[in-house]
Amino acid sequence: MGDHKDLANEFAVDKIKDLAENIKTCMLCTYNLENKLQSRPMSVQKIDDLGQLWFLSDRNSSQNAEITQNPTVEIFFSEPHDKFLTLHGTASILYNPEIIHELYDPIIKVWMPGGEDDPNLSIIKVIPEDGYYWNNKNGKMVAIAKMTAAFVTGKTMDDGIEGSLKL
Repeated sequence: MGDHKDLANEFAVDKIKDLAENIKTCMLCTYNLENKLQSRPMSVQKIDDLGQLWFLSDRNSSQNAEITQNPTVEIFFSEPHDKFLTLHGTASILYNPEIIHELYDPIIKVWMPGGEDDPNLSIIKVIPEDGYYWNNKNGKMVAIAKMTAAFVTGKTMDDGIEGSLKL
Protein backbone atom coordinates (compact mmCIF):
# COMPACT_ATOMS: atom_id res chain seq x y z
CA MET A 1 0.00 0.00 0.00
CA GLY A 2 1.05 3.58 -0.62
CA ASP A 3 1.16 6.33 1.95
CA HIS A 4 -1.91 8.27 3.04
CA LYS A 5 -1.68 11.98 3.87
CA ASP A 6 -4.73 14.21 4.20
CA LEU A 7 -4.11 17.88 3.51
CA ALA A 8 -6.00 21.00 4.56
CA ASN A 9 -5.91 24.75 3.98
CA GLU A 10 -2.67 26.05 2.43
CA PHE A 11 -1.25 22.51 2.16
CA ALA A 12 -4.31 21.48 0.13
CA VAL A 13 -3.89 24.58 -2.08
CA ASP A 14 -0.23 23.70 -2.63
CA LYS A 15 -1.16 20.16 -3.68
CA ILE A 16 -3.87 21.44 -6.05
CA LYS A 17 -1.40 23.85 -7.64
CA ASP A 18 1.30 21.18 -7.86
CA LEU A 19 -0.92 18.68 -9.65
CA ALA A 20 -3.32 20.86 -11.65
CA GLU A 21 -0.80 23.39 -12.95
CA ASN A 22 1.27 20.56 -14.41
CA ILE A 23 -1.62 18.62 -15.93
CA LYS A 24 -3.50 21.76 -17.17
CA THR A 25 -6.41 20.00 -18.90
CA CYS A 26 -9.22 18.57 -16.82
CA MET A 27 -12.73 17.28 -17.18
CA LEU A 28 -15.07 19.97 -15.89
CA CYS A 29 -18.31 18.30 -14.86
CA THR A 30 -21.60 20.08 -14.34
CA TYR A 31 -25.11 18.82 -13.66
CA ASN A 32 -27.88 19.15 -16.24
CA LEU A 33 -31.58 19.69 -15.52
CA GLU A 34 -32.04 15.93 -15.00
CA ASN A 35 -29.21 16.09 -12.42
CA LYS A 36 -26.96 13.96 -14.65
CA LEU A 37 -23.25 14.65 -14.72
CA GLN A 38 -22.09 16.33 -17.95
CA SER A 39 -18.34 16.34 -18.66
CA ARG A 40 -16.14 18.22 -21.07
CA PRO A 41 -12.40 18.90 -21.32
CA MET A 42 -11.32 22.37 -20.21
CA SER A 43 -7.95 24.04 -19.69
CA VAL A 44 -7.30 25.81 -16.44
CA GLN A 45 -6.08 29.33 -17.12
CA LYS A 46 -5.07 30.07 -13.53
CA ILE A 47 -5.04 28.65 -10.02
CA ASP A 48 -4.84 31.44 -7.49
CA ASP A 49 -3.38 31.48 -3.99
CA LEU A 50 -6.72 30.37 -2.51
CA GLY A 51 -6.82 27.29 -4.77
CA GLN A 52 -9.61 28.75 -6.92
CA LEU A 53 -9.56 27.60 -10.54
CA TRP A 54 -10.23 30.02 -13.39
CA PHE A 55 -11.40 29.05 -16.89
CA LEU A 56 -12.50 30.94 -19.98
CA SER A 57 -15.71 29.81 -21.63
CA ASP A 58 -18.34 30.80 -24.18
CA ARG A 59 -21.28 32.47 -22.46
CA ASN A 60 -23.61 30.36 -24.65
CA SER A 61 -21.99 27.02 -23.77
CA SER A 62 -23.69 24.12 -22.06
CA GLN A 63 -21.35 24.41 -19.07
CA ASN A 64 -22.35 28.04 -18.51
CA ALA A 65 -26.06 27.18 -18.78
CA GLU A 66 -25.69 24.26 -16.37
CA ILE A 67 -23.64 26.28 -13.86
CA THR A 68 -26.34 28.96 -13.94
CA GLN A 69 -28.94 26.28 -13.02
CA ASN A 70 -26.74 24.42 -10.51
CA PRO A 71 -23.32 25.78 -9.47
CA THR A 72 -22.07 22.44 -8.10
CA VAL A 73 -19.16 21.12 -10.16
CA GLU A 74 -16.71 18.23 -10.14
CA ILE A 75 -13.27 18.54 -11.70
CA PHE A 76 -11.05 15.59 -12.65
CA PHE A 77 -7.36 15.83 -13.57
CA SER A 78 -5.38 12.82 -14.68
CA GLU A 79 -1.89 12.11 -15.91
CA PRO A 80 -1.80 8.31 -16.26
CA HIS A 81 0.53 6.36 -13.94
CA ASP A 82 1.57 9.56 -12.20
CA LYS A 83 -0.98 12.13 -11.01
CA PHE A 84 -4.71 12.20 -10.27
CA LEU A 85 -6.83 14.92 -8.69
CA THR A 86 -10.56 15.19 -8.04
CA LEU A 87 -12.13 18.41 -6.78
CA HIS A 88 -15.68 19.18 -5.67
CA GLY A 89 -16.72 22.81 -5.63
CA THR A 90 -18.97 25.67 -6.56
CA ALA A 91 -18.71 27.57 -9.84
CA SER A 92 -19.78 31.04 -10.83
CA ILE A 93 -19.89 32.85 -14.17
CA LEU A 94 -18.19 36.24 -14.38
CA TYR A 95 -17.91 38.90 -17.07
CA ASN A 96 -14.91 41.10 -16.30
CA PRO A 97 -12.67 42.45 -19.10
CA GLU A 98 -9.68 42.91 -16.76
CA ILE A 99 -9.81 39.29 -15.61
CA ILE A 100 -10.36 38.08 -19.18
CA HIS A 101 -7.26 40.04 -20.22
CA GLU A 102 -5.26 38.45 -17.39
CA LEU A 103 -6.41 34.91 -18.26
CA TYR A 104 -6.43 35.19 -22.04
CA ASP A 105 -4.15 33.00 -24.15
CA PRO A 106 -4.10 33.32 -27.97
CA ILE A 107 -4.98 29.61 -28.39
CA ILE A 108 -8.47 30.46 -27.08
CA LYS A 109 -9.14 32.10 -30.45
CA VAL A 110 -9.67 28.54 -31.79
CA TRP A 111 -12.91 28.41 -29.76
CA MET A 112 -13.64 32.12 -29.50
CA PRO A 113 -12.97 33.66 -32.96
CA GLY A 114 -13.45 37.21 -31.67
CA GLY A 115 -10.39 36.78 -29.47
CA GLU A 116 -9.97 38.55 -26.18
CA ASP A 117 -12.68 41.09 -27.07
CA ASP A 118 -15.26 38.47 -28.10
CA PRO A 119 -18.53 39.55 -26.45
CA ASN A 120 -19.36 35.90 -25.71
CA LEU A 121 -16.18 35.28 -23.72
CA SER A 122 -16.92 34.61 -20.05
CA ILE A 123 -15.05 33.44 -16.98
CA ILE A 124 -15.83 30.36 -14.92
CA LYS A 125 -14.47 30.62 -11.40
CA VAL A 126 -14.49 27.43 -9.31
CA ILE A 127 -14.07 27.53 -5.55
CA PRO A 128 -13.07 24.02 -4.47
CA GLU A 129 -14.43 22.77 -1.16
CA ASP A 130 -12.71 19.41 -0.98
CA GLY A 131 -11.18 16.70 -3.10
CA TYR A 132 -8.86 13.74 -3.30
CA TYR A 133 -5.41 13.28 -4.82
CA TRP A 134 -3.03 10.51 -5.72
CA ASN A 135 0.46 10.82 -7.09
CA ASN A 136 3.65 8.84 -6.92
CA LYS A 137 6.56 9.77 -4.72
CA ASN A 138 9.44 9.41 -7.14
CA GLY A 139 8.28 10.49 -10.59
CA LYS A 140 6.72 8.77 -13.55
CA MET A 141 9.72 6.70 -14.65
CA VAL A 142 10.25 5.19 -11.19
CA ALA A 143 6.50 4.50 -10.92
CA ILE A 144 6.49 2.68 -14.27
CA ALA A 145 9.58 0.69 -13.27
CA LYS A 146 7.96 -0.31 -9.96
CA MET A 147 4.73 -1.27 -11.74
CA THR A 148 6.72 -3.43 -14.16
CA ALA A 149 8.60 -5.06 -11.28
CA ALA A 150 5.33 -5.72 -9.45
CA PHE A 151 3.86 -7.29 -12.57
CA VAL A 152 6.89 -9.55 -13.06
CA THR A 153 7.34 -10.54 -9.40
CA GLY A 154 3.68 -10.62 -8.40
CA LYS A 155 4.49 -8.40 -5.39
CA THR A 156 2.87 -5.07 -4.61
CA MET A 157 5.28 -2.16 -5.04
CA ASP A 158 3.00 0.80 -4.60
CA ASP A 159 4.92 4.06 -4.84
CA GLY A 160 1.87 6.24 -4.32
CA ILE A 161 0.80 8.85 -1.87
CA GLU A 162 -2.85 9.79 -1.59
CA GLY A 163 -5.21 11.69 0.62
CA SER A 164 -8.17 13.96 0.99
CA LEU A 165 -8.06 17.71 0.45
CA LYS A 166 -10.07 20.16 2.55
CA LEU A 167 -10.11 23.86 1.82
